[in-house]
Amino acid sequence: MQVYLEDLNEQQRAAVLHINGPLMIVAGAGSGKTKVLTTRIAHLMHQGVDPFNILALTFTNKAATEMKERIERILGNNDARNLYIGTFHSVFAKILRAEATKIGYPSNFTIYDTDDAKSIIKEIVKDLNLDDKIYKPAFVYNRISAAKNSLLNAAAYINDSVIQQEDARGNRPMIGEIYLRYENKCFKNGAMDFDDLLFKMFTILHAAPDVLAKYQHRFKYILIDEYQDTNVAQYQIIKMLGAVNENICVVGDDAQSIYSFRGATVKNILQFEKDYEDTKVIKLEQNYRSSKSILEVANTIISNNKNQIKKSLWTDNEHGEKIKVVRTLTDNDEGRFVADTITELKLRNHYDNKDFAILYRTNAQSRSFEESLRKMNIPYKLYGGVSFYQRKEIKDLLAYLRLVVNPNDEENLKRIINYPVRGIGKSSIDRMVLAANTHGITMWEVLQTPTSIGLKGAALAAAENFVVMLKSFQSMLEKENAYDIAFAVGKQTGLVAELYNDKSVEGLARYENIQALLNSIKEYTETPDEEGELHDKSLGNYLQQITLLTDVNNDDADKDAVSLMTIHAAKGLEFPCVFSVGLEENLFPSAMSLYDRADLEEERRLFYVVVTRAKSKLWISYANTRYRFGSLIQNDPSRFLDEIPEPYLDKTFTGSASKSNNSGLGIQFRADDKTPSSLKKLSEKIQQQAIPAHTPSANFTIADPSEIEVGQKVEHQKFGIGTVSAIEGASNNRIAHIDFGAGNGLKKIMLNFAKLSIVK
Repeated sequence: MQVYLEDLNEQQRAAVLHINGPLMIVAGAGSGKTKVLTTRIAHLMHQGVDPFNILALTFTNKAATEMKERIERILGNNDARNLYIGTFHSVFAKILRAEATKIGYPSNFTIYDTDDAKSIIKEIVKDLNLDDKIYKPAFVYNRISAAKNSLLNAAAYINDSVIQQEDARGNRPMIGEIYLRYENKCFKNGAMDFDDLLFKMFTILHAAPDVLAKYQHRFKYILIDEYQDTNVAQYQIIKMLGAVNENICVVGDDAQSIYSFRGATVKNILQFEKDYEDTKVIKLEQNYRSSKSILEVANTIISNNKNQIKKSLWTDNEHGEKIKVVRTLTDNDEGRFVADTITELKLRNHYDNKDFAILYRTNAQSRSFEESLRKMNIPYKLYGGVSFYQRKEIKDLLAYLRLVVNPNDEENLKRIINYPVRGIGKSSIDRMVLAANTHGITMWEVLQTPTSIGLKGAALAAAENFVVMLKSFQSMLEKENAYDIAFAVGKQTGLVAELYNDKSVEGLARYENIQALLNSIKEYTETPDEEGELHDKSLGNYLQQITLLTDVNNDDADKDAVSLMTIHAAKGLEFPCVFSVGLEENLFPSAMSLYDRADLEEERRLFYVVVTRAKSKLWISYANTRYRFGSLIQNDPSRFLDEIPEPYLDKTFTGSASKSNNSGLGIQFRADDKTPSSLKKLSEKIQQQAIPAHTPSANFTIADPSEIEVGQKVEHQKFGIGTVSAIEGASNNRIAHIDFGAGNGLKKIMLNFAKLSIVK
């Protein structure tokens, strides 16, 4: 037996030793698929297969590099350099360099990146005199990209009645014409965009039989990693290249097919056996990553999907802890709970920050976790995105809000004076800056007299309207709270509408982010302190809080940091401790997936992916309430929670307890805890600080908030006995004005949070 076969299990070895004919390796999470794939390539070469005859396709350059290095270590030579191994795009670009002249492109064709492509589309939109707010380059580019990945050229796009109806409903009937002009311009320029590297590869194989035959005979063995993530174009190209020898080996896991929004289709792996009748199927079901408890939960979850390749993961690892399901009152409580738990486990079990991952469904959810981690001085790293308060749309709205409070803030003024576009161009802004510097005044002062710097026509009107708008916001400072002003700014500036109208994947994410910010401001204005009292909720106070929060130095994040990312970004990774957060209906599963089985099954596969990222500890959390569009929404737990067997669950509730700690450590201690003495002392200290100044009556009974009425006498555990003088708001947002006399005076108290007893 070859040395490289010795540390493989039985199924892994069978996959490596299979030489000829189609092979599908169904590789469960944590089953060592990369090891099997690289060892299989090394074995083919050891058996005498010329590396020039092996094509191995991956989805990332990192994976390709890692595979080459492993193969070289196994064989002890440099023959791996002769392999055709890399991403679909890099390998096909290499082939197209040699063959592009067959379809009229030069061999030295340019490859346009996304920015280049969007720039050309922007020019075409302008040439066609179309509204660039409707025909946004990013949106049009995404439509063209999706078409190419479905192997539709511009002519086919224009002739497809279903697509044309979709564009018409979206008030964008000219996308087909833009696509045609874009296609012609790229060809004229001798350029291909990123999607063309697939589309033109298919085109050349289809149009030039000699090229197809050449590569069919060159690539005698084809191996594809992550086959469940392939799209229509990739599928068709592989089918054409492998048609002669049919020595096609695909490695993947249908249970981890989660990229349909990128054009990937799980059908490719589900129908592989139908495409190749003599397919050998080998299932890698032994998991080397997770505990038995976690795997049992994962198996049970995915068993609810109808369209799947049946398998059952197992492990020789220990049984492990139960999965903890945690219900919190709000999403901010959820953030505090996670930060508190990380702090506790680091002290108790000596974990490092890098042992923890917080995984969420959408990037907009990161805010509460970032804030809580910063408050606890826990370094973190955000993967696949930028920190919440560093995202462009967030900085744009905050720039407006800072200007409302301080119109002399020149940096923020320059940032948004022409965003959304209102006709104040660069030359006008340069004039303002020059005038301000020359006369030693601020840009805001210059804007008060725009004619003095020569503004006229549309630019003059835009500047005057901007000043009037900003002054109207400033007039709200005395009377309105932070949320009311922020809502008005988002609406009247057109910023929220700008984001809402962008229906691309990126546009949707930006809109979700801006809503998350507005919701957090709403929660800030309506959430009392631990006693139920509402403090000053002005815009100035809010901005001060945010500035202090976001100014925390996080430079050490790369060294030892908690990982924050979407579940999509977490695929392929693993962590000792995982927090799967936001398990609520309409969030996870997404509201857009609830009425289609295929979409719902993909959401379930997402949940399967997040569960199988955990090695030993897994928390699943959800919040009772979240603010959405400025309203407090009551959430139902995700339906996926009902699919987890009860014996594997440890259910916990945390809520007001986590809100009541001023130190940031909302740790709940039980009598049987083996708690470090330092934490016990801290707990005692917190409890001592929380002792109320007023001693509640012996018959103190917490009343139903709905029973509190104007004129009643009520007792508060801290402030004593007072009279309800007024009540404002409705349902969950009722705020009572209570006069507690000379001692504590008039307090505004949120009834849903306060603990009041009616004095009879």
